[in-house]
Amino acid sequence: MTDNRFETLLADPARWDAMIDLYEQQAQPFTGLFAEDALAGLNISAASVVLDVATGTGAAALAAAARGAQVVAIDFSAGMVARVAAHALPNVSARQMDGQALDLADASFDVTLSIFGVVLFPDWRQGLREMARVTRPGGLTVVATWEAPAGAATNLLLDTICGTLFPDITPPAPPAGMAVLRTPDAFAAELIAAGFTAPVIERHTHDFELRLDALDDADRLFAMQPLWADLTPERRAEALNHIRAMAAQKGATTVLPIPSTALIAMARR
Repeated sequence: MTDNRFETLLADPARWDAMIDLYEQQAQPFTGLFAEDALAGLNISAASVVLDVATGTGAAALAAAARGAQVVAIDFSAGMVARVAAHALPNVSARQMDGQALDLADASFDVTLSIFGVVLFPDWRQGLREMARVTRPGGLTVVATWEAPAGAATNLLLDTICGTLFPDITPPAPPAGMAVLRTPDAFAAELIAAGFTAPVIERHTHDFELRLDALDDADRLFAMQPLWADLTPERRAEALNHIRAMAAQKGATTVLPIPSTALIAMARR
């Protein structure tokens, strides 16, 4: 039987509501780097109408808005939506919505985005089809996912460390969308099946900067990772010591960089 606890955690909006501050402090600056990569190939202007699916704390939405676009940012987490709305930007509308059933008109957006969002949905194929439905003919979509099965950042770090220290532990399976879309060929095929054409997929790598003081509250830091829950207190301490030793070896005193690679796909409707 597949261990799908990771996917179950990610599908719970209350879990995301509970981690907004940590996400905004640590994840948004990191995912924002990939959002900028994704937007770099788009000719977004004040004339553009953009949808950001599973916006989180708004990295992609805010970047598109900074280019003048009219942006609709949606997420199933009420807390995440409230955090985006708190920016009070006149060209950003933040709405709580299920990305698998968008309450939006057909062909109503010039650009649709989902940066590490739709790939986490329980029915990620339906999420892609919904993005295709609301993208106007000739419009563009950009979707990002992680290349490694364990994803990126702290999840990738913990998975790597546990594989080294505790080979008897089998990590939980990645979300189904991430598992399928890990190669450019599979990614392209799924976008075409969803209703897009001419997909182009590129690899982009950036460092997640893990603040070492966050290890002092490791339960909060790894709250979304079932692998952490599988560790005994003794193994948790061993894993944390290993991370600190890694940082010391690299001469890192405040931040440990974790290289993480994404696949970013652009396709036309």
